[in-house]
Amino acid sequence: MIYFSKIDGIHLKFYEIKNENVFENTENVFDRFLSFFYDICFMREITLKQIAETLGISITTVSKALKNYPDVSPKTKKAVLELAESWSYKPNSFAVNLRTKESKTIGLIIPEVVHHFFSNVINGIIDEAEKNGYLVIILQSNESIEMERKQVELLLNKRVDGIIMSLSNESNNDEHIKEIIRKEVPFVLFDKISKLIPCSKVIINDQKAAFNAVEHLIQKGCKKIAHIRGPVNPQNAIDRFLGYKKALEKNNIPFDPKLVYTCKNVTFEEGKEFAQQIAKDHPDVDGIFVITDLVAVGVLAHFNEVGIQVPEKVKIIGFSNWFMSQVITPKLSTVDQPSFEMGVQSFNLLLEEINTRKEFKEFTPRTLELETQIIERESSK
Repeated sequence: MIYFSKIDGIHLKFYEIKNENVFENTENVFDRFLSFFYDICFMREITLKQIAETLGISITTVSKALKNYPDVSPKTKKAVLELAESWSYKPNSFAVNLRTKESKTIGLIIPEVVHHFFSNVINGIIDEAEKNGYLVIILQSNESIEMERKQVELLLNKRVDGIIMSLSNESNNDEHIKEIIRKEVPFVLFDKISKLIPCSKVIINDQKAAFNAVEHLIQKGCKKIAHIRGPVNPQNAIDRFLGYKKALEKNNIPFDPKLVYTCKNVTFEEGKEFAQQIAKDHPDVDGIFVITDLVAVGVLAHFNEVGIQVPEKVKIIGFSNWFMSQVITPKLSTVDQPSFEMGVQSFNLLLEEINTRKEFKEFTPRTLELETQIIERESSK
């Protein structure tokens, strides 16, 4: 039998179930409901136990009814579902995680969020994660190994199902990274990686891409090419520097270490400063290969300010295909880096490891290499 009561203008429906039959017991139902109504009003989480006690059935029966098990009668299912809906019952995610040993969350640590390249990677990861029922915790290391260390510890303590990371400039194969490997937490590195870390990686061939960028300048007639490189530690900065040297060597252009300028923080301001230094120390430089578009835009900005004509006097090519490369004057030639696809593939590699480890199978890390291409614009014509 169905009972109705009214508390503060709210109409409520009650059920009392025993031995799969609805029976009349208004006093017990109403007393129990008053207690749980207090919980609802004060936003306390509704549990299976509360539903079970209110309906006078077991917690197991409530759980089965919510999961539509065939061995629960339609009458009981209806009562459970209606009560659960009226109380806005949500499964306790922590309890579910304890049973499944999954959090359905992954951690993402990147050097900076505002960078166009990393924002596109984030979009790729989030898009793919949502398709597979995962949430993404995004953390920014600010190129600090100390911050990165704390963030790894946080993610491990939260028992995320896996971690995707682009290393800070100060990071390599440090103890906090080794801890991820020791705990067998699924782990993928992208872009800024270390070859010393035994995990899956999503990369481009930075050396080949840099080689092609410098050779592009040489084909445009450049004879004396400077390189504004990244910090000494990240593998991508190392490989782009090696690609620069190899392109010079292949085309019989002597390598001059005085033409190499090393960024500390890879910023717009450093681009302006190095452009001023190059113009002062090497006024005959006719080509510059820059580690990223952000720094290259700084170079262009300085040359525009002092009247050095690009590309007539000096040609410039950047790296990453940042949106600003298309709006600055002259438009910046660059290496197109497939950032969104890098995010998609990073998540897919992580998911592959998560699923493999879930089945207690051995996982062999893989490295996935994505293609790049030269985008020729006004700065190198």
